[in-house]
Amino acid sequence: MKKLLTATAATALMAGAAMAEDVKIGVILGFTGPIESLTPSMADGAELAMKEVTDSGLLLDGATVTSVRADSTCVDAGAATAAAERLVTSDKVDGIMGADCSGVTGAILSNVAVPNGVVMISPSATSPALSDAEDNGLFFRTAPSDARQGEIMTQVLLEEGIKSVALTYTNNDYGKGLADSFQQAFEAAGGEVTISAAHEDGKADYSAEVGALAAAGGDRLVVAGYVDQGGSGIVRAAIDSGAFDTFHFPDGMIGSKLEENFGDEIDGSTGQHPGTDSPGVAKYEEIVAGAFDATSPFTPESYDAAALIMLAMQAAGSKNPADYKEKVMEVANEPGEKIYPGELAKALQILKDGGDVDYVGATAVELIGPGESAGNYRQIVIDGGKITTAKYR
Repeated sequence: MKKLLTATAATALMAGAAMAEDVKIGVILGFTGPIESLTPSMADGAELAMKEVTDSGLLLDGATVTSVRADSTCVDAGAATAAAERLVTSDKVDGIMGADCSGVTGAILSNVAVPNGVVMISPSATSPALSDAEDNGLFFRTAPSDARQGEIMTQVLLEEGIKSVALTYTNNDYGKGLADSFQQAFEAAGGEVTISAAHEDGKADYSAEVGALAAAGGDRLVVAGYVDQGGSGIVRAAIDSGAFDTFHFPDGMIGSKLEENFGDEIDGSTGQHPGTDSPGVAKYEEIVAGAFDATSPFTPESYDAAALIMLAMQAAGSKNPADYKEKVMEVANEPGEKIYPGELAKALQILKDGGDVDYVGATAVELIGPGESAGNYRQIVIDGGKITTAKYR
């Protein structure tokens, strides 16, 4: 499908029918599954960037950007792969914003993106294993690796005076990777992990798991799970049994559902998720203007992921992933004029004129090593049943 750029059909004919190809970007997130309360705002963030670019009329001489949504389920690699295949073969997307959870992201990368040469930028897949994945230069992420989150968790807990913890994690790539990173960092800093135990999602009763965690003991229970699934089940069982009354929550547990499920029952609990107090996040909240929850985890990262795809296309002068994959790192980092949310039209014009941009975006974007975020975190504390900001790291 093509979009006519000239004012009328008659002038288009006289001008030689100037045309611009439409761009399609797949948005594949777990619209069902254990983080389904987080993904609507994530998709909205990505699509806000697409609208901003479409409205500018500057991408590739006037291309319209269309979002095509697909459900990763977060946990079912087969379903996620099939959904991604449809995006590529049927919908013919030019890039993928996603996926979300680490296991399905790895499956889509190896089974769909690499064989078909499609660029993927994930806003939330954080498994350290993805840093070493064979990707042919096609995979990037705007959220930092959990190797970094493990270090941040350690800092937060030790500063809170917590020297021993029980640890439970969802039994998948995300949970295991984060648990291992945290345990290594915490023990290296002198802390004690009394037990590290996996839990399965989808169970009705977590009393046995909590019994083992309680028997091992610890000053706090670390729950590396999902807020819409077993993670909340673990917390409920721990509260009801009196096993633990304060918790530490990594990113998969932090969202409005945590407040809804537990309120002030978990006051004093702590946690962290990727986030920043950079000037970009304030600008992002301004342009969202209350249309959706701009502070929900991984929502600004989603805006940035979509923006990077489109800016890389403009820098390459092409929507072909083979061309623009080489430009993602360039537009994300210095040198160039710093670009914030709401300034995508400015960036597109600079690139069109042959200049350079340094996309800072909503999350202080800086891509390092294998195309992943250097990492900034929002540290939270539950106070009065609400998720509040303690500081940024």
